[in-house]
Amino acid sequence: MKRQLILPLICVAMLGFAVYHVVNAQQQPAKAPPPNEPSRTPFRGAIAGGGVVESRSENIAIGSHLPGVVAEVLVKVDDRVEGPSWLGRGTPLFRLDDRQLRSELHVRQAALISAKATLARLESMPRTEEVPPLEARVRESEALLNDARDQYVRSQQLLKNRAVGEEEVIRRRNAVAVAEAQLAKSDAELKLLKTGAWQFEKEIARANVSQAEQLVKQTMTEIERLTVYAPITGTILQRNVRPGEYVGVPPGQALLVIGDVDVLHIRVDIDESDLPRFRPGIDGRATPRGSPGTEIPLTFVRVEPLVVPKRSLTGSGSERVDTRVLPVIYAAKSSAMKLYVGQQLDVYLEVK
Repeated sequence: MKRQLILPLICVAMLGFAVYHVVNAQQQPAKAPPPNEPSRTPFRGAIAGGGVVESRSENIAIGSHLPGVVAEVLVKVDDRVEGPSWLGRGTPLFRLDDRQLRSELHVRQAALISAKATLARLESMPRTEEVPPLEARVRESEALLNDARDQYVRSQQLLKNRAVGEEEVIRRRNAVAVAEAQLAKSDAELKLLKTGAWQFEKEIARANVSQAEQLVKQTMTEIERLTVYAPITGTILQRNVRPGEYVGVPPGQALLVIGDVDVLHIRVDIDESDLPRFRPGIDGRATPRGSPGTEIPLTFVRVEPLVVPKRSLTGSGSERVDTRVLPVIYAAKSSAMKLYVGQQLDVYLEVK
């Protein structure tokens, strides 16, 4: 009898174990705490948006005026640089190799000297030493003309006495014409010399001097452009250039990034669905990610009145990526927590 009860008892035990396992398996597991405590709005009514820290001047990507090989980088990250002022240019940032342009400058300076010398020669004409030889040539031509005329008169008298032939008279007459032409030529050359250089030649020489001066200035400007100066007073945020590297125009990436970080701005993206509730000037608070207990007061600066596609994502599962946002700029007040340019914040704007 006992042996017949063993199998039913085993079945009942197995059924009880199955029921116990099923009951325990249906229990809800305890919820694990989030790895990072999410931030909470400090306002009763608020507009939430993602914010990005940026410099007051916005981040300025520095490029190069001309392509070339970098000869020297004069700044490093976190250096303070000064912008242009009435005293002169700003802080030099980096310099390109200028050997080729300096050689070209020497060539153009020599061409300028030559052009100035040509102009000075034309303006100083006639030379004092050149006048006496031409005056002597004129007197020589006059003497030859007088001799030719005397020979011609004598030949005419001899022709009457049949002492010479008619051919000799004609030859003497032609000699007189040649002497008159030579005298006219010598006299014209003397007058031309005393008149000086032609006015149009002087104008051409002045134009050549002006052109040479402008070419020298152009080369000097190109040499100056090989050194890049700071456009504003700020801090070097990033450096992507080193000596020996070749930079093109435009460069493949920002060679240097400069920003005014004395006062940090927060660029907040307001979803277009929240725009009916937004009013310029409302108060705001920012919470750094990873530090939900820290609140940074914000001061309204301006609205950029151009709604743009959303690019800064918060990572929320319910976030729409096909929406458009309105950029609003706030200034971050002093905070115990240090903020960095490019850092993302959770921003809440008070709506009453």
